[in-house]
Amino acid sequence: MKVGVLLAAGASKRMGSPKPLRRESHKSSFLARSVRSLWAACDQVIVVLGAGANTVRKSVEEEFEQLVNDGRLHEDIAAAHRHGSDGLEVHFVVNRAWARGMLTSAKLGVGEALSAKPEAVVVLPVDHPEVDSATVRMLAAAMDAALSSYKGSKKDKERFAYAVIPRFKGLRGHPLVLSPGLAERIVIDKDAHDLSDAVKRNARLVGYLDVPDQGVVVNRNTPKRK
Repeated sequence: MKVGVLLAAGASKRMGSPKPLRRESHKSSFLARSVRSLWAACDQVIVVLGAGANTVRKSVEEEFEQLVNDGRLHEDIAAAHRHGSDGLEVHFVVNRAWARGMLTSAKLGVGEALSAKPEAVVVLPVDHPEVDSATVRMLAAAMDAALSSYKGSKKDKERFAYAVIPRFKGLRGHPLVLSPGLAERIVIDKDAHDLSDAVKRNARLVGYLDVPDQGVVVNRNTPKRK
């Protein structure tokens, strides 16, 4: 199984309103769109909240209830069945230290994901809502291929620190796919400055997957201009 981690704890100062709840020209919020993208390859998604956690969670839970009532999750459920999951799961955790930066949220979320003993962890910031579900599936498949081709012992394979990063026209983006070995190292790293630094410091190998999805590099921190 694979577990997704959605980082949605920030204060959204540049956006001017909570990013996780932002809808703009799309019917669904950034958070709901991102969870659904991760569900394309993940059995469950851990959502890390911080600023305004109670408000965000209440709003998103109501949104998902409406999606269920409207029958708009049928495709998501079918996709879950295709990758071996019995259904769709989302779990919320609150990062009390969210003001110290995104790395604290990543460590909390990845740590929670590791408790499920996943084959891989897929990490996505909520300010990348344009990422396509097909891209998530491609990245997850690339990690599967890398780990299945690893020739070391089972113990070495479990500790193998590998990351798969999407790239659009030469630009690196999100989400990141982490092997369990790399995920564990990131959680315990006390000296990294941010998530990118944590990957650089701890990955034994990094693979880049060129994708046709511009959404991997679209960082939505400010309102879209009309």
